[in-house]
Amino acid sequence: MLKVVVDATPITVKPSGVGLYVANLIQHLHFLQKPEKFQLGIFYQPSLKNWLKRDFTFPSLLPNYYKLNESEAQARFFFSYPVRISDWLVNNFPQVFPLLLDKPLKDDQIFHGTNFTVYPDRSTLKVMTLYDLTFLKYPQYVDRVVAKYYQRVRQCLQWTDSIIAISESTKQDAIKYLDISPEKIFVTPLASRYTKDYFKGCDIAILKTKVNYNFDIPYLLFVSTIEPRKNIITLVKAFSYLKEKYKIEHNLVLIGKKGWRYGAIFEAIANSVYNKNIHHLDYLSDELLALFYQLAEVFVYPSHYEGFGLPVLEAMNLGTPVVCSNTSSLPEIVGNAGLQINPDNPLELAEAIEQVINNSQLQQDLRTKGYQQASNFSWEKTAKKTLQSYRTLLGLNRAY
Repeated sequence: MLKVVVDATPITVKPSGVGLYVANLIQHLHFLQKPEKFQLGIFYQPSLKNWLKRDFTFPSLLPNYYKLNESEAQARFFFSYPVRISDWLVNNFPQVFPLLLDKPLKDDQIFHGTNFTVYPDRSTLKVMTLYDLTFLKYPQYVDRVVAKYYQRVRQCLQWTDSIIAISESTKQDAIKYLDISPEKIFVTPLASRYTKDYFKGCDIAILKTKVNYNFDIPYLLFVSTIEPRKNIITLVKAFSYLKEKYKIEHNLVLIGKKGWRYGAIFEAIANSVYNKNIHHLDYLSDELLALFYQLAEVFVYPSHYEGFGLPVLEAMNLGTPVVCSNTSSLPEIVGNAGLQINPDNPLELAEAIEQVINNSQLQQDLRTKGYQQASNFSWEKTAKKTLQSYRTLLGLNRAY
């Protein structure tokens, strides 16, 4: 029987991006264990803070949010070395580090690294998920801490047997910038945490009272980490242009945690004549975030570069018209279900937004196409494609 261990370390209590991917992947691989006849294990490393406190409790997100109890996973491994120490060992003593892994992983055929790392264990085949190549294509958008993660990716490629890319765009970047053979890369697109009928049976009026925001004013919505790569300053310029030229009554709502080098973004907001119409909200629960998606008049995503672009898919799943960049992975995610613009042109962005908010027929067309496009993605498909990549790799290397 095929035995696989997936690294669950990126899962946190408040997940975004990578954490959402890993949690959903583990959950749906778990659902496939019996029908597909394989065994799933979970590998988790504590943070240095928890390690110093001797707290090795697995994050509550997975069992509570995804309804997966510890007893439901046929195998669960906790690696007692914190991430920082294991990273240091891999960076400085890669020939010694495998000795620490042989015991917990010796009976498994595949180890899947999801945290920008796959450890050089000698007893397993090694798979690593590659999210994007920002550090190579746009190094100006990556801070020093994040750059270190990506340097680990380069090192780990020396002993990685195959790569899982979250989009065709990421696969092509990996071929071009990392010189990885196309045969070693498997594309497994992501999916939305929301479904079309997410609010079925839900009292929207009550939900509105749980957040301090006036929903009576129409708004444009952006959701993601607040950082330079997301091109928010261009969005602020486009919004100011719309206010000045078309006198739109809308607000601009930005939802997301502060990333890095966000000072210039908030400075641009403060300097805008329309700063009172621009609202930033920090991390929200899934339920409240879905509310903002569904009630937005248009979802705007002018990001310069995305490995996948989950917020665009989430917006389409909840029936929100989308305007997004025509770069990196976004065209393959949105298809013909949204308006695509040059992210370096704020006027083009503004005019696309104006088209949507002043054309009810276009809004309806984009909603209909958005639902159709979003239906092509599901976490079940992600898990099945991932499982197939494991089996393909194993078939190329050994019989099972």
